Amino acid sequence: MSILENLRSAFKGGAGSRVPLARGYASPWQWAHETGGATPPYDYRHAIRRAYLDNPVAQRAARIVAEGVGSAPLVETDTRALALVQATSAGQSLLETLAAQLLLHGNAFVQVSRDAAGHPVELFALRPERVSIVPDENGWPSAFRYKVGDRELVLGAEDADGWPQVIHLKHFHPADDHYGAGALSAADQAVAIHNAAARWNRALLENAARPSGALVYDTGDGATLTPDQFERLKAELSQAYAGSGNAGRPMLLEGGLSWQAMSLSPADMDFAELKAAAARDIALALGVPPMLLGLPGDNTYSNYREANRALWRLTLLPMAGKILGGLAEGLAGHFPDLDLRVDLDHVPALAEDREKLWAQVSGADFLSPAEKRAMLGLAPQAEGDAE
Repeated sequence: MSILENLRSAFKGGAGSRVPLARGYASPWQWAHETGGATPPYDYRHAIRRAYLDNPVAQRAARIVAEGVGSAPLVETDTRALALVQATSAGQSLLETLAAQLLLHGNAFVQVSRDAAGHPVELFALRPERVSIVPDENGWPSAFRYKVGDRELVLGAEDADGWPQVIHLKHFHPADDHYGAGALSAADQAVAIHNAAARWNRALLENAARPSGALVYDTGDGATLTPDQFERLKAELSQAYAGSGNAGRPMLLEGGLSWQAMSLSPADMDFAELKAAAARDIALALGVPPMLLGLPGDNTYSNYREANRALWRLTLLPMAGKILGGLAEGLAGHFPDLDLRVDLDHVPALAEDREKLWAQVSGADFLSPAEKRAMLGLAPQAEGDAE
């Protein structure tokens, strides 16, 4: 069996029988939803607008993760493969785009474009909400359907040589065999609370941070306003006295009308803590320490440097490893020895950790030079080079 056949067999999982996958599960990530029941299905397109476009905390947290992965230094490897991975996709950094999609949606789809000779020339990130998986009779993915409006394109999972045309990256989903779970779904309620608190505070600000009060009509004889008089008075009051531009404007009242001021209690007005709690939940779901977002409370890190190190260790490196590993596996047919990984020695946030590791490994006299290089993540030393 040739090397290519061995790689192809390893990629396909060998010739053994595959267990069937669940096809009846209605994934919340599909572009088509069946509306029914009391609770509407999760809508990624609306959620992304509420979070990334309308919420400053969610947008900043997502950009910190995506830009961190996109700017991570990579270990030197095949120059052609590095050029593909570090190129732009539709004017955006490929790694940054994939990191944002994987974080928010839970899935990232990369189309592998090839030239006439069959060599990869471009990696294009498909928008995940437009992609749905087409399963075979056993539920395994056989193709990917890309739909934009009324236009639809079906991309086979593999080409004629058995290598993927679309590389599917996904986070773990305990209840779905095809689609991954994104952080935006978990953060959706916190985003809604944060946005609602912001709108409430804005409304309070426009009304001088208190309800306007009550306009009381009392002539002493028990008479009441007619419906027409009530509507006219309400319209005039809203037009002449509502809004921040009319704050402090004196009110001229007719006979029988009196103004009774009302105010909120300090507990009712304290929406700052509610917003802060929701913001911390958003940061938690997106994997960013609250300190890096300037959020008050729950700052368990002694300083900014520790928080930045935790961001790299707990969020950026695992995501970068998932993306780079998936791309390397998908390109293995053309780059058999491809090793895509982050160069930890060139990450400023990890400089102190790497310095300690280098000192410990260098002082271990019982290790051979080859073992030391392996522990430090360095390539084996070529024969003939000086030790």
